[in-house]
Amino acid sequence: MTGDTPVEATTAQDAGLAARERLREMMNASPLDPGELMFNLGLYTRSSLLVKFLVLSEVYKRIQSLPGALIEFGTWRGQNLVLMENLRAIYEPFNKQRTIIGFDTFSGYPEDAGMAAKSTETHGGYNTGSAYPDYLAELLRVHEAMNAFGHIPGGHQLIAGDVAQTAPKYFADHPETLVAFAFFDMGPYEPTVAALKAIRPHLMPGSVLLFDELTWTGAPGEAIAFKEVFRDARYTIEKVTLYPSKTLVTLL
Repeated sequence: MTGDTPVEATTAQDAGLAARERLREMMNASPLDPGELMFNLGLYTRSSLLVKFLVLSEVYKRIQSLPGALIEFGTWRGQNLVLMENLRAIYEPFNKQRTIIGFDTFSGYPEDAGMAAKSTETHGGYNTGSAYPDYLAELLRVHEAMNAFGHIPGGHQLIAGDVAQTAPKYFADHPETLVAFAFFDMGPYEPTVAALKAIRPHLMPGSVLLFDELTWTGAPGEAIAFKEVFRDARYTIEKVTLYPSKTLVTLL
């Protein structure tokens, strides 16, 4: 034993990390040319990433019959936004009214954000760099262009800045907005409570909220914000079957 951790568990963790590093090395040294590599990314996709794709796919099927936008609060690199665009193309290829909106500072977390330090250090505080939003916007346009009605652009919006200011302003400027799905992946209380208050009038029966940190003590602000804003709401709540650390809330 090492402290309270069995040797077997430590050995298994070390083996897993070594395998992850080897997979990274093999991808960097892949014998496939870039075109083949793009078509065979499943060779290097870990189960911990694949499960995120499966979860978002299941969520999309839940809200497919609803009108309204798909929103992510806390986009980081924007992978979920790209996935939502491609899920839209798979499940409802002719629905160009399904707007996809991403909110992020793109500058990462401030030091006093109230997040567990290790959760941000691994990814450099989630600072994407000032040029990244433009790159992501183009990436979304490219994906959109490859899908049905790709000649009609404009299905995505990226909104940079402090969500405590940008979310209330966006919904004040767009009072007609309906929200079918919102993914909360910010953590701290202040931006989460601001975003929840901003979208609540735009939700409808069947709207789905996906929370990344609702049950994580390292970022208690998300749960506190949710319970404050939805204390008088009617909803169902469940852990995500394939990803138990994530939580789904469906409005009634």
